[in-house]
Amino acid sequence: MEKQVKFVDELSVKYSTKGESITLGKGMLDGEVVREVDVKIPLKTINRHGLIAGATGTGKTKTVQAFVEQLSKAGVPTLVLDIKGDFSGIAVEGAENSIIQERYAKTGFQFQPQAFPVELMSISGEKGVKLRATVSEFGPVLLGKILQLNDTQQSILAIVFKYCDDKGLPLIDLDDLKKVLQYITNPDGGKKEVAENYGNVSPASFGAILRSIVALEQEGASDFFGELSFDVWDLLAKEGDKGVVNILRVGDIQNKPSLFSTFMLSLFAEIYMSFPEEGDSGKPKLVLFIDEAHLIFKEASKTLLAQIETMVKLIRSKGVGIYFITQIPGDVPENVLSQLGLKIQHALRGFTAKDKKEIDKAVENYPMTEYYNAGQLIQNLGIGEAFVTALDEKGIPTPLVQTYLISPESRMDVLTDAEIEDLTNSSGLVSKYSELVNKESAYEILSERMQVNQEVMAQENTKSKEIQDEPSMFEQVMKSSAGRTFANTLMREGAKAVLGMLGLGTRRRR
Repeated sequence: MEKQVKFVDELSVKYSTKGESITLGKGMLDGEVVREVDVKIPLKTINRHGLIAGATGTGKTKTVQAFVEQLSKAGVPTLVLDIKGDFSGIAVEGAENSIIQERYAKTGFQFQPQAFPVELMSISGEKGVKLRATVSEFGPVLLGKILQLNDTQQSILAIVFKYCDDKGLPLIDLDDLKKVLQYITNPDGGKKEVAENYGNVSPASFGAILRSIVALEQEGASDFFGELSFDVWDLLAKEGDKGVVNILRVGDIQNKPSLFSTFMLSLFAEIYMSFPEEGDSGKPKLVLFIDEAHLIFKEASKTLLAQIETMVKLIRSKGVGIYFITQIPGDVPENVLSQLGLKIQHALRGFTAKDKKEIDKAVENYPMTEYYNAGQLIQNLGIGEAFVTALDEKGIPTPLVQTYLISPESRMDVLTDAEIEDLTNSSGLVSKYSELVNKESAYEILSERMQVNQEVMAQENTKSKEIQDEPSMFEQVMKSSAGRTFANTLMREGAKAVLGMLGLGTRRRR
């Protein structure tokens, strides 16, 4: 009993908040729910990022759903990257059942089924708001990192962008960039001009850049680059007092890690450049949830990882929080993991020696506690239970607490095709970004210029040929009948003269 009183006192103090907060659930001790301990997270520290981890089937998805619901009720919009297609049900109110009744009876909370405002989005072929960006918006540095160019190739790409700026050639999509590369490597195009004004460039380097672009296109990047470019301010919408839940449906790009990383890094950069500094605002402006986060880091180069790490550090000053969802903390690089203030750890399974090592590493990421044998308990957490540690309002890590999590109040299942159709048809953003704008850009300008150059060259070649083919006065005379007679006579007389000089002339008649 003394242990429980001490537990209640410590957690009640550490998890109490003066400002706005969201509630994740109730604390647990010795396998029992302690109703006196509310596990609350201050809204002012939500932008300090976080991790939601755990083995398959332990309840991560429903934790994210409940978390997003709480943020929406607090007026905070979110963007959820939904790879498995699990989150769309948040648009429809949930249904009460015996499991939910039991959970809420233990926690003392009241279940209030409700729907939340949702926008479905896509960067590929899924239904929803089409998210696009232009090549110019990426710029040579970010695009070069995504294409994994070396230093030499990166500098060449910078020259290409500078040339396009100087010549007024808009780079909208990848076709524009390929056309520019084709033009400035063509001796009849801009090759000489580039060499004179920007320096000589190896054709092999241009070829390497082009191959990298083609590889990115094969992952579907052609659909991503273009206009109308997505305005990140559209992520901040509200309906009434609720923040809109923007669900990015990316189930068709699990095998396209470069495109996935490309989008995430461009989104981070665009948000960072567009949003003003927030300071200590009391609540976040936007929260991003990245499901299957290992897909970002698995194939990323060291340069790209460094860029992501930098963005994670900087973006919180814009009032934006980022939450990585994955199976084990080790999926997230240590330099990124160290930036995450909130950690929600569901159960891990120690079936192999490697699994046990991962469990040991996971436990080391959490504060020491006298109330739990964390290494053992982490393998025995039930579905809907998790270890939680956060930052209090002063930014100090809270004690580790086994938490009995609340369940979602919206549908814990996906929308039907008909419901998705209705949702997208009623969306103002879907109609705003539905059509691909194909205005005049580098591709059209240079294609026309190259066509004109080809026509001019063809005319010059024709004139040159006509001059070469026009017969001279001598040739015209020789082609006439009189000319042919004159020629025959001249040839005979010439032959006679030569033979006479050799003493072989004809004999005189006696």
